[in-house]
This record gives sequence, C-alpha cells and structure tokens, in this order.
Amino acid sequence: MQRDGIDERKPVGYLDLVRKNHDFRFLWTGQIISLFGDWFDLIASAALISHLTSSGLAVGSLFVVRMMAPFLVSPLAGVLADRYNRKKLLIIADIMRGIIVLGFLFVRSENQAWLMYVITAIQLSFSGVFFPARNAIIPDIVSRSELGAANAISSTTWSVMLALGAALGGIVAGEWGIYPAFVVDSISFFCSAYFISHVNYTHHQEFLGEIEKGKRQLKAAFRQYIDGLKYLKRHKDIFVIALHKSAIALLVSGAFQVIQVALAERVFVIGNNGGTSLGLLYAFAGIGTGLGPILARVFTGDHDNLLRYALTISYGIGVVGLAISAPLASFALVLLGTFVRSLGGGINWTFSTQLLLVWVPDGVRGRVFSSEFAMFTLANAISSAAGGWLLDNTNLGIGGILWWMAALLLIPGILWFAWTVFAKPDAKVLSEEQVTPAG
Repeated sequence: MQRDGIDERKPVGYLDLVRKNHDFRFLWTGQIISLFGDWFDLIASAALISHLTSSGLAVGSLFVVRMMAPFLVSPLAGVLADRYNRKKLLIIADIMRGIIVLGFLFVRSENQAWLMYVITAIQLSFSGVFFPARNAIIPDIVSRSELGAANAISSTTWSVMLALGAALGGIVAGEWGIYPAFVVDSISFFCSAYFISHVNYTHHQEFLGEIEKGKRQLKAAFRQYIDGLKYLKRHKDIFVIALHKSAIALLVSGAFQVIQVALAERVFVIGNNGGTSLGLLYAFAGIGTGLGPILARVFTGDHDNLLRYALTISYGIGVVGLAISAPLASFALVLLGTFVRSLGGGINWTFSTQLLLVWVPDGVRGRVFSSEFAMFTLANAISSAAGGWLLDNTNLGIGGILWWMAALLLIPGILWFAWTVFAKPDAKVLSEEQVTPAG
C-alpha cells in the first residue's frame, strides 16, 4: 500500500503515523475508549463473582467462560473477517456489546451468579468476532512502512489501558461499589463504534447483499475455515508463531488471572473486597506489557530475525518475574514481579503479532488470526480452570503455583530458540504465496 508522502522503504515513527494516517487514528481512538471500559468490566465482574460465591473455582469458571466463548465462535469469526466488511463487523460487535453488558446490573445475589456466566458468554462471543477483524483490518489502512509502528501502538494501547482502566476500575469498585463499572463499559462500546464509523475503509471483496441460505451457507463457512487451517498446516513457521500467545496463556496468564483475585481477596487486601489491590495488580501488568515491546523495539526495529530472538528472551523475562513474585514476601515485591513478568509477556504478544501481520497474506489473514485467537482462548480457559482447581484442592498455595509456572515457562522458550536456530523458515516464500480469498 502506497500513501502520499510516505517512503515505503523507511519505517514510520509513532507520532507521524498518528498525525498523518487519520484512518488509523480513528481506529486507535476507538480502541482506547473500548479497552478502558473493558478493564473496568473485568475488575468488576471478577470482584462481584468472588464476593457472591467466595470460591476460587467460581472465579476460575468466570475466566473459563470469558475464554471459551470466543473460542467457540472463532471458526465463524475468521470467515466473517475474510469474507465481509471488517469495518461493519467491528461496529456491529461494539454496539451489541454495549447493550449486553448492561445485563450485569441485574446480578445481585449468589442465586443469580449463573446470569453472570450467560451474559459474559454472549459478550465475549461478540469480542471473538471483534478482535480477529480488528487485527485483520490494520494492514488494510496502513502502509507496509507504517505496519510496525501501528502494531506497537495497538499493543501498547492495550497495555496502557489495562494499567489505567484496571487501576481506576479497582478504585471505583473499592470505593463506590461494583455496578458503576458496568455502565462505564457500556458507554465505552458505543463511543468506540462512533469513532470506527469514521474510518475510511474499502472492503476488497464486496459485502454480499444477499447471504446464502441454510446448509449451503454453513457448509461454505466451514469449508473456508478449514482452508485457513490447511494454510497453517502447510506453513509450519506461521503455525509455530501463532502458538506463542497460547503457550503464555496455558502456562501462566490464565491461571494468574485467578491467582490475582485470590491475592487481592486473601493476602493483600486493599479496598472493598480487595478491589483496589486487584486493580493495582492489573495496573502493574499493564505498565509492563506496554513498556516491554516499546523498549525491545529500540534494539530490534522491524527486523525479522531480531524479533524472533527477542521472543526467546521474552520467556526468560517472564520466568524472572514469576520468581520475584512467588515468595509473596510483600505486596510491593509481588507488584514488581508482576511488572517484570508482563515486560516479557508484552514482547511476546506484540512481536508474534508483528510477524504474522508481515507474512500472512490478506486473503487468509482473518482466518489465521481467528485460529490464533481460538488457540489462545482455549489455552487460557484450561489454565484458568486449572488455577481455580489448584487453589481449592491442593496444598501448593499461591506461592507454590507461581514457582511451577516459572519452571514450566522455560519449556516453550527453549523450544522456540531451537526452532529459530535450526528451522530457518523461508519467510519470503510464505509472503508471496497466493491464497484463495473467502467469499
């Protein structure tokens, strides 16, 4: 993609991208507002289910639902992102989520806890459509020289809004109660839809005015999703890159979400039901995930090989962070360990996404990202369930679980290093392959 005044050979800086590319600016603004509300919602829903049930397994089950819902819709989401207008998908998903989250206001007792799981499943199903479409649309509205900066800004924004939204969400939940956070989240989705509507985007395969009906449509969608899986099977380097987020989710982040709630409610209690301490834990995680890729990119730039080696280092950073937190010596050290662990997690997330954005062709990009998201959400769900079960049914304790996480996280780091050194994938071939688009 060529843009006026942009040298395709020279990477574009962050400020130049935001200042000159108004389409990305609108998409980014919508992301800022939507994520701010998302983290309000996450803190509030986790604190509410914990308060109503006092069960680690119940909290873990909430995170399982948050992950399994987008996993189940991912086959359809990938086809939608490749077949239909990505901008329209984003707007529809935002509007529906804005309506749905207001249902949390009706959950007032332990007997109504089931309603939280139902509403969460519906909300996150639309999120499962939103995120693959959003990742897939970025290369459509930025040039190749802008892609690295756009990916870094998007990933960092996720982290910054995690820090800010979680911290403020924790303060609101700790001082004024849980329910105002759900209203803030609803408003944020409508605002996000408004800004995305201003993105100037032309879909390469025009939206079908009349959708195929019945079995024919379902069969076509299933076949197209299978074609996306076959692409991953043919290109093992792309498949391995798509596994990074799943590895982190399975071994650390899923269970850590449950452990954070237990830390806030049982060990380091600040604010009403530990809402403030939970917000601080998420805030330090957000700061770490935001700074990690920005600092690492100073050394790696957008060079493929350097990005790959940085992914290896990211696992080591995560291990160090877990080792700092595991003794539970003080809340300050737990926050420091969370920050360090998240530095590695942010590098892992951003750089694996960057490699996929560069090498995956447009015609299959939505399906690749939805498959990656499906694997990530499934891994996160398994990890969350395991974390809740381990807390309730073993004598490991929070510290013991963290030590096991640190040991296990070494495994994917070692395997990826071996793959980087010995596999030597021909990325140029991957980028040039012609893929039949969905439609």
